[in-house]
Amino acid sequence: MVGKTPRSKVLEADTPGGIARVHLAGGGDRGLVLLGHGAGGGVDAPDLVAVADALHGLGWAVGRVEQPYRVRGRRAPDRAPVLDAAWTAVAAALRPDHPGPLVTGGRSSGARVACRTAAVTGAAVVICLAFPLRPPRRPETSRADELAAGGRPVLVVQGERDPFGTPADFPPGPHVVGVPGDYSLRRSATAAATAVVDWLAGQSLT
Repeated sequence: MVGKTPRSKVLEADTPGGIARVHLAGGGDRGLVLLGHGAGGGVDAPDLVAVADALHGLGWAVGRVEQPYRVRGRRAPDRAPVLDAAWTAVAAALRPDHPGPLVTGGRSSGARVACRTAAVTGAAVVICLAFPLRPPRRPETSRADELAAGGRPVLVVQGERDPFGTPADFPPGPHVVGVPGDYSLRRSATAAATAVVDWLAGQSLT
């Protein structure tokens, strides 16, 4: 465990895929939020940081989780079962210190992991930033089934010009909020955070 600032600390967690790293802004009494990064990106993506800051400011403990492959310095992600097992292990390690409701999510690949593992981790709801609904130019290949998230409520915050799927491309089920911009959500980070805060305020979390 390595402390970085009075507000944030970095924890290491053992997982089946190796050591994961959690950038935790703790002290919140509302519950725990875990956010995962995209396949080739990190936990400092503007939308992840904006959402983390907004929720921590409202009393949540928020952990931005680095998957083991990123901790090892790789950009290419592990296979889905390895990612899911690592995420589940991190959630299990942190839950004893945060007994309130668990909210999971992330951007892109991190959102997919959170959806696939929602039932196992016991997440109350799932937040998806820039969910990669389908590969560009391959509309017949859909990941919509992952959005079922074990029956949990799901929020999708999607860029209006996202080549991986615009808000209008999503099937019924998740609550989809469109924001200006593309897949990066770089210029819409504040709007994404506002959408998350507004949606969570309307959820019954236990």
